[in-house]
Amino acid sequence: MGPRLKALAIGGFTQHIEGILLFLKGLVGFTAWALSLFALYLWLDVSFMQFPYTRPWGEQLHDTMTTGIKAIALTIVSFIPGLVIVAVIFILTRFLNRLSRLFFDAVESGRVSLPGLYAETAQPTRKIVTVILWLFALVMMYPYLPGSDSDAFKGVSVFLGLLLSIGSAGTVNQAVSGLMLMYARALRVGDYVQIGETVGTVVALGMFSTRIRTPFGEIVSLPNAVIVGTTTKNYSREEETGGVFLTTTVTIGYNTPWRQVHAMLIKAAHRTEGLLTDPPPRVMQRSLSDFYVEYTLGARMAQPNRRIAVLDALHRNIQDVFNEYGVQIMSPHYVADPAEKVWVPKENWYEAPAKKDGNDKQSPR
Repeated sequence: MGPRLKALAIGGFTQHIEGILLFLKGLVGFTAWALSLFALYLWLDVSFMQFPYTRPWGEQLHDTMTTGIKAIALTIVSFIPGLVIVAVIFILTRFLNRLSRLFFDAVESGRVSLPGLYAETAQPTRKIVTVILWLFALVMMYPYLPGSDSDAFKGVSVFLGLLLSIGSAGTVNQAVSGLMLMYARALRVGDYVQIGETVGTVVALGMFSTRIRTPFGEIVSLPNAVIVGTTTKNYSREEETGGVFLTTTVTIGYNTPWRQVHAMLIKAAHRTEGLLTDPPPRVMQRSLSDFYVEYTLGARMAQPNRRIAVLDALHRNIQDVFNEYGVQIMSPHYVADPAEKVWVPKENWYEAPAKKDGNDKQSPR
């Protein structure tokens, strides 16, 4: 721990101690005032009892004091069985909560395996179990709490419940969305994902929001309710099935042989570090537009978190290869028919680097 963190830790501890001392000081002051008032009451009682004319007052003060002390003592004694039951329920709930924590920690670490319960959902499940345990314990303890039968206690309980139900609607929505993400296993910490327009690595998956670090080092926080309603691409899951699929598109005029374009794009892919050679890169003609052909190069890569860097290198290699063979990456747009036909004679079908050994025999996969 660095000096700054130590200073922060010591400062927080100091503030904690100051708060405790302030509370104790207030408690001592209140106790002193209460004892002073009680001593004054006793003094008046004893003083009035010394004189015949004030003796009735003294007896009345004495009876009032003894009656009040007896009532308080009887009330405390009547509360003891209920408080004992409350303490037993509290201790038992803490014990069960500790057992559940040990169990789910074992599931998260892989020491315990159960069907349908995964390591990434162990801690959310533990939190849900903890909430259920304490809610159940609170329901059981409620009848035994001192004053639970009074109208004031019931009124305060109803008021707090109303405030909680009104103010927590949005929070509950976010929490439910977070649980949906966790149990659907759509995201995990460390996954490289695209959520809407945001691309990056998941650094935190919380109950209410998810944080993503973009390739530029920015931390983006997305509410879980937004993620649930947005299309999510998880490139790390593609990695588990043979690599992340990476695509890029160029548009070339009809006067360039398509076999040559295919060969140049594949050559650029082979030059790009980070792209897999097995399965080999492939080129598809996605569209035959009015002015140009749309070529899409698809290849797989092993590291999804390097997607932006690999795509950048691929684009540079495509430019280099096209420049080497004198093919311009431009999409012509005509406002009138050209004087000559825009086509490729058969003798030019296999312009370098195209070869006759299979560029025109690709089969779709």
